[in-house]
Amino acid sequence: MKRATLGLSALTLAMGLSAGGSAFAANAAPTLTPEEFDKAKSMYFQRCAGCHGVLRKGATGKNLEPVNMLKKGTDRLSRIIELGTEGGMNNFNDIFSKEEIDLLAKYIQMEPPVPPEMSLALMKERHKVFIEPKDYPTKPLHGRNWKNFFVVIERDAGKVAIIDGDTKEVIDHIDTGYAIHVIKGTEHHKTQHDEKYETGRFWYTQGRDGKMTKIDLWQKPGNMLVAETQMAYDARDVAVSGDGKYVIGGGYWPPHFVILDAENMEPLKVVSTRGIDVDGNYVNEARVAAIYTTPNEPTFLVAVKELGQMWQVDYTDLDNLRIEQINSAKFLHDGFFDPSGRYFQIAANASDKMVIVDTKTRKLEAMIDTDAKPHPGPGANWIDPECGPVAGTTHLGVGLVSVWGNDPANNPDNAWKLCYEVETDGAGVFIRTHPDSPYVWADQTKHPEPEVQQSVQVFDKKTHEIVKTIRVTEEEGKAAVHMEYNADGTEVWVSVWNRADNGNPTGEIVVYDAKTLKEITRIKGLTTPTGKFNVHNRINHVT
Repeated sequence: MKRATLGLSALTLAMGLSAGGSAFAANAAPTLTPEEFDKAKSMYFQRCAGCHGVLRKGATGKNLEPVNMLKKGTDRLSRIIELGTEGGMNNFNDIFSKEEIDLLAKYIQMEPPVPPEMSLALMKERHKVFIEPKDYPTKPLHGRNWKNFFVVIERDAGKVAIIDGDTKEVIDHIDTGYAIHVIKGTEHHKTQHDEKYETGRFWYTQGRDGKMTKIDLWQKPGNMLVAETQMAYDARDVAVSGDGKYVIGGGYWPPHFVILDAENMEPLKVVSTRGIDVDGNYVNEARVAAIYTTPNEPTFLVAVKELGQMWQVDYTDLDNLRIEQINSAKFLHDGFFDPSGRYFQIAANASDKMVIVDTKTRKLEAMIDTDAKPHPGPGANWIDPECGPVAGTTHLGVGLVSVWGNDPANNPDNAWKLCYEVETDGAGVFIRTHPDSPYVWADQTKHPEPEVQQSVQVFDKKTHEIVKTIRVTEEEGKAAVHMEYNADGTEVWVSVWNRADNGNPTGEIVVYDAKTLKEITRIKGLTTPTGKFNVHNRINHVT
């Protein structure tokens, strides 16, 4: 289950079901009024569906179908929601009221409503262009160092903040989709208008409500949103093709991916991801967990979560789409490339494995056994004095960073083998470093205790020892999450998640000196700031 605040989603509206529907067919299920049912449905979508599934079949989180939930009953379920679990589910006592917790506990004992499909025609109806590509400026209009901008997700506000990394000013709040998970920028444009489409200029967002937006960092603040399309009712990730022609979005519901024209955001092609999983079973809710552009090949990597498959999608011919379906393990989640850009490293967190895909051969390279539920987020690569080039991940289920070798060309003896592990105080979701930094940072957001949840830990690349535990905030109901370095690696930015607070922007980003680990400043006026992406680092694959 995920942290969020109440709000109406496109999926909630599209489902259009109330307590008078089939949800009341379950024997011995609790009863809710139509208003209570609709409220619980919205709560479940925004906080729980990402891990447990719209149909509650389970994935990263457990199966929550009524046949299992009725055995536990309302009191026990309420207690679990309130306190969280050691397996990685957050406590929600600082997010929900007691009445809301009981409401959600009753709801998950009832039959889940099945949301509708979405056609290409409907996507095209929901496509909007605010500034035509022909009218894009040929140089930045604001005079700022845009390559040190931070593009920051304001999760519960349904916005993206643009922050000047040099001045620490929040220069824009852009209306986007709700609960954005990842933002991706253009990487390797090869067009006849290179001065117009400079690498890193355009950024694409994907909201949980299925809305995809295009942001132009060269526009003046207040004018950076240039196009949008809704391509699903529930979605998670986005990527831009290496040639700059296409953008791709992945749906949780309907389970599909959509390829769009990267210039004007017009939907072009829809591909369902329903299919047969690695165990030979048909899966209806086979969701797209993550999508990435392969740096060295004209392909997208599409992680089909419930199938346990990586799909390598060649975009050179959309009419005759070539897709390699690469079997691995369940349930695929987040990943990142090695420094060469050839190998993709992704967590199969329910299988306790890191999956390695060779994007050159388009085949499975290896699977590395880890501890409970690896979750690297955008990941981290660095050089270890003994193992050579390595990568690391935090875990949803345990306070641990696992580190493995990832250089088969020059260090074959250590490739795809665990090098060492670092114990942390709590389970986390993000790990980050920089080539010029001696340290690796890990958060502990999944731990239920506030003191741990509000702290990040920093360990030394050479000694593997934790050198400092930093209490980022001590405010009730807040947590420390996600780290990002600035362009030259001299600063580390850490997000402070705020609770609802009646919609007030009480979240902040705390900036630390990357060498001394001392606090420099706090950037305030943000709503649940989550992932933040430095333009220079992301377009240059700095991990």
